[in-house]
Amino acid sequence: MISFWHWHTEPALIIGLLAAAWLYGMAIGPGRPFLATGVAFPRKELFAFSIGLVVFYLAVGSPLDAIGENYLFSAHMLQHLIFMYISAPLLIYALPAWLIDGVLRRSCWLLAAFRFIVHPVVAGFIFTFTFSVWHFPAFYEAALHSKRIHMFEHLTMFFTSVLMFWPILSRSELAPRRHYGAVLIYLFALMVVQIPLFGILTFSTDVLYPTYEFAPRLIPALEPLQDQVLGGLIMKVGNMVVSLIIFGWVFLQWNADQERSTRTPNTALRPRTVMALGQLR
Repeated sequence: MISFWHWHTEPALIIGLLAAAWLYGMAIGPGRPFLATGVAFPRKELFAFSIGLVVFYLAVGSPLDAIGENYLFSAHMLQHLIFMYISAPLLIYALPAWLIDGVLRRSCWLLAAFRFIVHPVVAGFIFTFTFSVWHFPAFYEAALHSKRIHMFEHLTMFFTSVLMFWPILSRSELAPRRHYGAVLIYLFALMVVQIPLFGILTFSTDVLYPTYEFAPRLIPALEPLQDQVLGGLIMKVGNMVVSLIIFGWVFLQWNADQERSTRTPNTALRPRTVMALGQLR
Protein backbone atom coordinates (compact mmCIF):
# COMPACT_ATOMS: atom_id res chain seq x y z
CA MET A 1 0.00 0.00 0.00
CA ILE A 2 0.93 3.66 -0.23
CA SER A 3 3.48 5.17 2.14
CA PHE A 4 2.56 8.67 3.20
CA TRP A 5 6.21 9.32 3.98
CA HIS A 6 7.29 8.77 0.37
CA TRP A 7 8.24 11.97 -1.43
CA HIS A 8 9.69 11.98 -4.94
CA THR A 9 13.36 12.92 -5.20
CA GLU A 10 13.97 11.84 -8.78
CA PRO A 11 16.88 13.76 -10.37
CA ALA A 12 14.73 14.95 -13.30
CA LEU A 13 12.16 16.53 -10.96
CA ILE A 14 14.63 18.10 -8.50
CA ILE A 15 17.01 19.32 -11.20
CA GLY A 16 14.10 20.74 -13.20
CA LEU A 17 12.78 22.70 -10.22
CA LEU A 18 16.25 23.94 -9.27
CA ALA A 19 16.93 24.95 -12.88
CA ALA A 20 13.68 26.92 -13.02
CA ALA A 21 14.56 28.66 -9.74
CA TRP A 22 18.09 29.44 -10.97
CA LEU A 23 16.90 30.88 -14.29
CA TYR A 24 14.30 33.05 -12.57
CA GLY A 25 16.81 34.21 -9.97
CA MET A 26 19.31 35.14 -12.68
CA ALA A 27 16.63 37.04 -14.62
CA ILE A 28 15.39 39.16 -11.71
CA GLY A 29 18.84 39.53 -10.16
CA PRO A 30 22.00 39.86 -12.29
CA GLY A 31 19.98 39.95 -15.50
CA ARG A 32 17.69 42.79 -14.43
CA PRO A 33 19.88 45.66 -15.77
CA PHE A 34 20.01 43.99 -19.19
CA LEU A 35 16.23 43.60 -19.41
CA ALA A 36 15.15 46.93 -17.91
CA THR A 37 16.76 49.93 -16.25
CA GLY A 38 15.69 51.53 -13.03
CA VAL A 39 13.26 48.83 -11.92
CA ALA A 40 13.11 47.70 -8.31
CA PHE A 41 13.79 44.15 -7.21
CA PRO A 42 10.45 42.28 -7.57
CA ARG A 43 9.94 40.97 -4.03
CA LYS A 44 6.24 40.19 -4.44
CA GLU A 45 6.89 38.40 -7.71
CA LEU A 46 9.70 36.38 -6.15
CA PHE A 47 7.35 35.32 -3.35
CA ALA A 48 4.68 34.28 -5.90
CA PHE A 49 7.25 32.31 -7.91
CA SER A 50 8.50 30.54 -4.77
CA ILE A 51 4.96 29.60 -3.71
CA GLY A 52 4.15 28.45 -7.24
CA LEU A 53 7.24 26.24 -7.31
CA VAL A 54 6.42 24.75 -3.89
CA VAL A 55 2.80 24.11 -4.93
CA PHE A 56 3.99 22.39 -8.12
CA TYR A 57 6.28 20.12 -6.10
CA LEU A 58 3.51 19.32 -3.62
CA ALA A 59 1.32 18.27 -6.56
CA VAL A 60 3.85 16.07 -8.36
CA GLY A 61 6.36 15.15 -5.65
CA SER A 62 4.19 14.40 -2.62
CA PRO A 63 2.42 11.08 -1.87
CA LEU A 64 -0.53 12.53 -3.80
CA ASP A 65 1.33 11.60 -6.99
CA ALA A 66 1.69 7.94 -6.03
CA ILE A 67 -1.95 7.78 -4.88
CA GLY A 68 -3.15 9.27 -8.18
CA GLU A 69 -0.86 7.10 -10.25
CA ASN A 70 -1.68 3.76 -8.64
CA TYR A 71 -4.93 3.92 -6.67
CA LEU A 72 -7.41 6.77 -7.14
CA PHE A 73 -8.47 8.59 -10.29
CA SER A 74 -9.93 11.36 -8.12
CA ALA A 75 -6.51 11.94 -6.50
CA HIS A 76 -4.98 12.26 -9.97
CA MET A 77 -7.60 14.86 -10.92
CA LEU A 78 -6.90 16.78 -7.71
CA GLN A 79 -3.21 16.73 -8.59
CA HIS A 80 -3.92 18.19 -12.03
CA LEU A 81 -6.20 20.81 -10.52
CA ILE A 82 -3.46 22.00 -8.15
CA PHE A 83 -0.70 22.59 -10.67
CA MET A 84 -2.99 23.77 -13.49
CA TYR A 85 -5.18 26.21 -11.53
CA ILE A 86 -2.90 27.30 -8.67
CA SER A 87 0.73 26.95 -9.73
CA ALA A 88 0.26 28.21 -13.32
CA PRO A 89 -1.46 31.53 -12.38
CA LEU A 90 1.20 32.16 -9.72
CA LEU A 91 3.89 31.73 -12.38
CA ILE A 92 2.24 34.35 -14.60
CA TYR A 93 2.03 36.82 -11.71
CA ALA A 94 5.71 36.16 -10.99
CA LEU A 95 6.66 37.53 -14.44
CA PRO A 96 6.72 41.35 -14.22
CA ALA A 97 6.15 43.30 -17.42
CA TRP A 98 9.77 44.40 -17.68
CA LEU A 99 11.01 40.81 -17.54
CA ILE A 100 8.80 39.24 -20.19
CA ASP A 101 8.85 42.34 -22.43
CA GLY A 102 12.62 42.64 -22.06
CA VAL A 103 12.94 39.15 -23.51
CA LEU A 104 10.30 39.61 -26.23
CA ARG A 105 11.83 42.88 -27.47
CA ARG A 106 15.03 41.10 -28.42
CA SER A 107 13.41 39.27 -31.35
CA CYS A 108 10.53 40.33 -33.56
CA TRP A 109 10.04 36.68 -34.54
CA LEU A 110 9.82 35.62 -30.90
CA LEU A 111 7.36 38.43 -30.19
CA ALA A 112 5.16 37.49 -33.15
CA ALA A 113 5.22 33.79 -32.24
CA PHE A 114 4.44 34.47 -28.59
CA ARG A 115 1.57 36.82 -29.42
CA PHE A 116 0.16 34.14 -31.68
CA ILE A 117 0.21 31.31 -29.12
CA VAL A 118 -1.27 33.49 -26.34
CA HIS A 119 -4.12 34.73 -28.52
CA PRO A 120 -7.30 33.59 -26.73
CA VAL A 121 -8.50 31.39 -29.60
CA VAL A 122 -5.11 29.69 -30.00
CA ALA A 123 -4.30 29.39 -26.29
CA GLY A 124 -7.80 28.15 -25.45
CA PHE A 125 -7.66 25.55 -28.23
CA ILE A 126 -4.17 24.31 -27.27
CA PHE A 127 -5.14 23.97 -23.62
CA THR A 128 -8.47 22.23 -24.28
CA PHE A 129 -7.01 19.91 -26.92
CA THR A 130 -4.04 18.91 -24.72
CA PHE A 131 -6.14 18.34 -21.62
CA SER A 132 -8.76 16.34 -23.53
CA VAL A 133 -6.34 14.14 -25.49
CA TRP A 134 -4.48 13.11 -22.35
CA HIS A 135 -7.76 11.74 -20.99
CA PHE A 136 -8.23 9.32 -23.88
CA PRO A 137 -7.86 5.91 -22.19
CA ALA A 138 -4.90 4.81 -24.36
CA PHE A 139 -2.85 7.95 -23.61
CA TYR A 140 -3.92 8.10 -19.98
CA GLU A 141 -2.94 4.49 -19.35
CA ALA A 142 0.37 4.98 -21.15
CA ALA A 143 1.19 7.88 -18.82
CA LEU A 144 0.29 5.81 -15.75
CA HIS A 145 2.70 3.05 -16.78
CA SER A 146 5.65 5.18 -17.92
CA LYS A 147 7.41 7.77 -15.76
CA ARG A 148 8.69 9.63 -18.81
CA ILE A 149 5.28 9.83 -20.46
CA HIS A 150 3.71 10.82 -17.14
CA MET A 151 6.24 13.60 -16.74
CA PHE A 152 5.60 14.78 -20.29
CA GLU A 153 1.85 14.71 -19.62
CA HIS A 154 2.20 16.91 -16.55
CA LEU A 155 4.56 19.38 -18.24
CA THR A 156 2.32 19.80 -21.28
CA MET A 157 -0.73 20.29 -19.05
CA PHE A 158 1.12 22.83 -16.92
CA PHE A 159 2.54 24.94 -19.75
CA THR A 160 -0.69 24.91 -21.75
CA SER A 161 -2.41 26.10 -18.55
CA VAL A 162 0.02 29.04 -18.51
CA LEU A 163 -0.98 29.81 -22.11
CA MET A 164 -4.66 29.51 -21.20
CA PHE A 165 -4.36 31.96 -18.29
CA TRP A 166 -2.17 34.43 -20.17
CA PRO A 167 -4.99 36.40 -21.89
CA ILE A 168 -6.61 36.78 -18.46
CA LEU A 169 -3.70 37.53 -16.11
CA SER A 170 -0.81 38.78 -18.26
CA ARG A 171 1.19 41.73 -16.93
CA SER A 172 3.04 42.24 -20.20
CA GLU A 173 2.62 45.35 -22.33
CA LEU A 174 3.71 43.64 -25.55
CA ALA A 175 1.45 40.61 -25.01
CA PRO A 176 -1.11 42.06 -22.60
CA ARG A 177 -4.23 40.57 -21.09
CA ARG A 178 -7.43 41.09 -23.04
CA HIS A 179 -10.13 43.66 -22.46
CA TYR A 180 -12.66 42.84 -19.76
CA GLY A 181 -15.47 41.92 -22.17
CA ALA A 182 -13.18 39.66 -24.20
CA VAL A 183 -12.00 37.92 -21.01
CA LEU A 184 -15.58 37.15 -19.96
CA ILE A 185 -16.41 35.68 -23.38
CA TYR A 186 -13.15 33.70 -23.31
CA LEU A 187 -13.88 32.24 -19.85
CA PHE A 188 -17.41 31.28 -20.81
CA ALA A 189 -16.19 29.58 -24.00
CA LEU A 190 -13.59 27.59 -22.04
CA MET A 191 -16.24 26.38 -19.61
CA VAL A 192 -18.53 25.29 -22.46
CA VAL A 193 -15.94 23.41 -24.55
CA GLN A 194 -14.82 21.36 -21.53
CA ILE A 195 -18.33 20.14 -20.69
CA PRO A 196 -18.17 17.03 -22.97
CA LEU A 197 -15.05 15.67 -21.24
CA PHE A 198 -16.38 16.30 -17.76
CA GLY A 199 -19.72 14.82 -18.82
CA ILE A 200 -18.08 11.61 -20.04
CA LEU A 201 -16.08 11.21 -16.83
CA THR A 202 -19.05 11.95 -14.61
CA PHE A 203 -21.87 10.08 -16.35
CA SER A 204 -20.12 7.10 -17.93
CA THR A 205 -21.50 3.77 -16.77
CA ASP A 206 -18.15 2.06 -17.40
CA VAL A 207 -14.78 2.49 -15.73
CA LEU A 208 -12.64 4.09 -18.45
CA TYR A 209 -9.20 3.34 -17.03
CA PRO A 210 -8.26 -0.29 -16.16
CA THR A 211 -5.52 0.79 -13.75
CA TYR A 212 -8.09 2.22 -11.35
CA GLU A 213 -10.62 -0.56 -11.97
CA PHE A 214 -8.18 -3.24 -10.75
CA ALA A 215 -6.20 -1.17 -8.24
CA PRO A 216 -6.27 -2.08 -4.54
CA ARG A 217 -9.01 -0.09 -2.83
CA LEU A 218 -7.27 2.58 -0.81
CA ILE A 219 -10.72 3.68 0.38
CA PRO A 220 -12.85 0.50 0.51
CA ALA A 221 -16.15 2.38 0.32
CA LEU A 222 -15.09 4.19 -2.85
CA GLU A 223 -15.71 1.87 -5.81
CA PRO A 224 -13.86 2.46 -9.12
CA LEU A 225 -16.89 3.96 -10.88
CA GLN A 226 -17.63 6.22 -7.92
CA ASP A 227 -13.99 7.27 -7.89
CA GLN A 228 -14.24 8.17 -11.59
CA VAL A 229 -17.37 10.24 -10.98
CA LEU A 230 -15.67 11.99 -8.06
CA GLY A 231 -12.65 12.78 -10.24
CA GLY A 232 -14.85 14.33 -12.92
CA LEU A 233 -16.66 16.41 -10.28
CA ILE A 234 -13.39 17.58 -8.74
CA MET A 235 -12.15 18.93 -12.06
CA LYS A 236 -15.49 20.45 -13.08
CA VAL A 237 -16.17 22.09 -9.72
CA GLY A 238 -12.58 23.30 -9.50
CA ASN A 239 -12.82 24.75 -13.00
CA MET A 240 -16.10 26.48 -12.17
CA VAL A 241 -14.85 27.91 -8.87
CA VAL A 242 -11.73 29.39 -10.48
CA SER A 243 -13.77 30.72 -13.42
CA LEU A 244 -16.36 32.33 -11.12
CA ILE A 245 -13.64 33.96 -9.02
CA ILE A 246 -12.10 35.43 -12.17
CA PHE A 247 -15.55 36.49 -13.42
CA GLY A 248 -16.10 38.41 -10.18
CA TRP A 249 -12.64 39.98 -10.28
CA VAL A 250 -13.10 41.07 -13.91
CA PHE A 251 -16.49 42.66 -13.17
CA LEU A 252 -15.05 44.56 -10.20
CA GLN A 253 -12.09 45.83 -12.25
CA TRP A 254 -14.34 46.75 -15.15
CA ASN A 255 -16.74 48.62 -12.88
CA ALA A 256 -13.87 50.47 -11.21
CA ASP A 257 -12.53 51.55 -14.61
CA GLN A 258 -15.99 52.72 -15.67
CA GLU A 259 -16.35 54.80 -12.51
CA ARG A 260 -12.95 56.40 -13.04
CA SER A 261 -13.81 57.23 -16.65
CA THR A 262 -17.14 58.85 -15.69
CA ARG A 263 -15.39 61.01 -13.10
CA THR A 264 -12.97 62.25 -15.81
CA PRO A 265 -15.13 62.40 -18.99
CA ASN A 266 -12.94 64.87 -20.81
CA THR A 267 -9.73 62.97 -20.33
CA ALA A 268 -8.25 61.35 -23.42
CA LEU A 269 -8.33 57.60 -23.66
CA ARG A 270 -5.55 56.05 -21.69
CA PRO A 271 -2.92 54.03 -23.62
CA ARG A 272 -4.06 50.77 -22.02
CA THR A 273 -7.67 51.39 -23.08
CA VAL A 274 -6.58 52.13 -26.63
CA MET A 275 -4.52 48.95 -26.67
CA ALA A 276 -7.47 46.90 -25.38
CA LEU A 277 -9.81 48.34 -28.02
CA GLY A 278 -7.31 47.53 -30.71
CA GLN A 279 -7.15 43.91 -29.59
CA LEU A 280 -10.89 43.48 -30.06
CA ARG A 281 -10.78 44.45 -33.73
